[in-house]
Amino acid sequence: MKIKICGLFRKEDIIYINEARPDYAGFVFAESRRRVLPSQAMGLLEGLAPGIIPVGVFVDAPIAEISALHRDKVIEIAQLHGSEDEEYIRGLKEECGIPVIKTIIHQPSGPFAGGQFPLADYYLLDSGAGSGKAFNWDLIDPAAIEKPWFLAGGINIDNIKDAMALKPFGLDLSGGAETNGIKDREKILQLTASLRHETEKEKK
Repeated sequence: MKIKICGLFRKEDIIYINEARPDYAGFVFAESRRRVLPSQAMGLLEGLAPGIIPVGVFVDAPIAEISALHRDKVIEIAQLHGSEDEEYIRGLKEECGIPVIKTIIHQPSGPFAGGQFPLADYYLLDSGAGSGKAFNWDLIDPAAIEKPWFLAGGINIDNIKDAMALKPFGLDLSGGAETNGIKDREKILQLTASLRHETEKEKK
């Protein structure tokens, strides 16, 4: 199971990430207290360990903005959290061929609504962009999700095992890896160690 730590914006965050070695590192380019400018992201990436994939998080950004960041090797994957539709994803892929994670905001009722984004490479199930709150995971039917998917929203050391039990492709962590809005080294290390421990147990 993959692990992604999102919302990195300090040099200290990169140090913690390099120590924990998640699979993905997320940089928010949309309006957020964790937002980074392209120049900031480039500076942070200079210290990012090889093998950790940088992901850019966007909300209804111009395609040219994402394409430029991909062209300049600032990001390798685009995570879309806005009202981007299939036409937008098609245009983005035609422009630069970047892999896409499309966020699906969980609805308490009704079927999983990811089918309208067949060009997305991954889905991300969340309770709302940046909410930091978990939704009722019992309502998720993994069999209805036809693409590799990430679970986000309120995942922390107390519920990470429950999140893993749903067997998503990956877990997306942000607020649960923070203390007072700042990435916490100990929490990052605990979360990544817990995931790897449980994964190894399943292999035995």
